[in-house]
Amino acid sequence: MTKITFIGAGSTIFMQNIVGDALLTPALADSHFALMDIDAERLAESEAVARAMIRSVGSGATVSTHNDRRAALDGADFVITAFQIGGYEPCTVTDFEIPKQYGLRQTIADTLGIGGIMRGLRTVPVLWDVARDMMQLCPNATLLQYVNPMAINTWALAEQFPAVKHVGLCHSVQNTVEELAHDLDLPKDEFRYKVAGVNHVAFFLRLEHQGRDLYPALRQGYASGQIPKAPLLMPRCPNKVRYEVMDHLGYFCTESSEHLAEYVPWFIKDGRPDLIEQFSIPLDEYPTRCVEQVASWKEQAKTLTDGRNIKVTRSHEFAADLMNAIVTDTPYVAYGNLPNTCQIPQLPLGAAVETPCLVDSNGVQPSVVADIPPQLIALMRSQINVQELTVRALVDRNPEYIYHAAMMDPHTAAELDLRQIRNMVDDLLIAHADWLPDWCKPAKAA
Repeated sequence: MTKITFIGAGSTIFMQNIVGDALLTPALADSHFALMDIDAERLAESEAVARAMIRSVGSGATVSTHNDRRAALDGADFVITAFQIGGYEPCTVTDFEIPKQYGLRQTIADTLGIGGIMRGLRTVPVLWDVARDMMQLCPNATLLQYVNPMAINTWALAEQFPAVKHVGLCHSVQNTVEELAHDLDLPKDEFRYKVAGVNHVAFFLRLEHQGRDLYPALRQGYASGQIPKAPLLMPRCPNKVRYEVMDHLGYFCTESSEHLAEYVPWFIKDGRPDLIEQFSIPLDEYPTRCVEQVASWKEQAKTLTDGRNIKVTRSHEFAADLMNAIVTDTPYVAYGNLPNTCQIPQLPLGAAVETPCLVDSNGVQPSVVADIPPQLIALMRSQINVQELTVRALVDRNPEYIYHAAMMDPHTAAELDLRQIRNMVDDLLIAHADWLPDWCKPAKAA
């Protein structure tokens, strides 16, 4: 029996998607799902949902719940991480509110920028603890890492635990294909494409439908105002930022417009409300979304945990197909984030990069993409600068690199001067003290 362990199983909707996909995959349908979370109430809700899905499909799968991570990991074949250290409250709120006091506005704050740096500092030490436990309790397991900031996490894991088999997984490629198919009114399953870069700042280097290059249609549609259409997945943020970047750099980015707007210095600017309006940028998008999701989940929980069966349908996550490929030695291609061992020779070795990966019983094997246009490489390097300095801070336990990471962030540097950045980082490190390693304590708090 395959054992699949969820660390952060209180992320119930995500757990539901992955468990549902596994239950619909014959080689995984009778797996044991070990669900672990520190929130007992959310864990109980996830257990109820998992059991209801098992009843619905009639499989022989079993479920156990754990508040002890090591017990959940013991003997696992696959480990899935999906947690948020410090939660929406207080940590995510802090990541937005303190920068706003300095005039720095964000949309999501979980990948790059000051919010992504702080989340990385909170998250990586816990991922290292998971990896350390895996080395002892399930050394042959594969870690499917779904936590943001994806690139920082993946890079830091490889630095400290190179023997742990792991891959960072995201759904930005699948989501983007769905959005582009919606804008062009074409079947998404008929698209053919090649994507590469760093997580959330990867680009569609090739995008075709039945052998036809789709870029001319995208450019013409954007120029005429016919696209982007009303958004399919993110109703508050039409895809204007991504199309504008495509118009100037030539290629379409994998991550949503509200994400991309805060990775670059061109859209969110103090004193330029015209840009916010023109490109429909939803400032404070993530806090707003969190509040809505909590309210929505409370309503869903009433129906998902009342003992009824739950209809099980396929999601678009890679996890189940990836696990199936490893278990059955059936070749499968997924987009995965792995340390750069020259699969993108134009980017620094060791950086976390996202490319097509062949998956089979040999594990996750990245393919080489060596033809990324130089303007895209330049943008990716601006992201890697921040990621590398954050990883160096964590590995070397050197707080000065935290300040340097913030200073090199494109959006932060476009808004604040060096002293403002240093003071803002000080304030954030003090506010997050309970969630950060001791070495992160700033001098002015000593």
